[in-house]
Amino acid sequence: MRTQRQVVDYSLRKRAVLRELLAGRVGTYDVCDASPYLKNAARFHGEPTEERCPICRSENLTHVHYIYGDELKQSAGQARTLAELPVLAMTLREFQVFVVEVCLGCGWNHLVEQFLLGRDGLAGGAENGSDQGAAGASAATAPGAGPAVRRRREAQR
Repeated sequence: MRTQRQVVDYSLRKRAVLRELLAGRVGTYDVCDASPYLKNAARFHGEPTEERCPICRSENLTHVHYIYGDELKQSAGQARTLAELPVLAMTLREFQVFVVEVCLGCGWNHLVEQFLLGRDGLAGGAENGSDQGAAGASAATAPGAGPAVRRRREAQR
């Protein structure tokens, strides 16, 4: 997604939990503890993946996207489909998305990643091009240099 930023990947934590399970320091019932609400969210709002469950290996995992943010008010904490996220990202300034993988068979669940979405991410990306040189950076940061002035200075080079 275009406005996705501040991504945190929890794959190292997942590997650590699976390593603890294989070593016998953690039981299967400790990691396969998905609540009925999480399983229902996976069933009705989740996105199926091609990845097999690391515990039972009989079912594919489902990703559930939970959203949180001040602008969401009563909608905060709800599960949303992947198709709804870009629409929300264009209407809201900023909100946080937590992606949880769930196995509907054995109840395995783990936080996969979290990231921010929203219109606030467009402001920095549209004005600051990655191909600007040092001269472009100084022109863009000049006092009183609005977007139109910046574009003219870029065109003059």
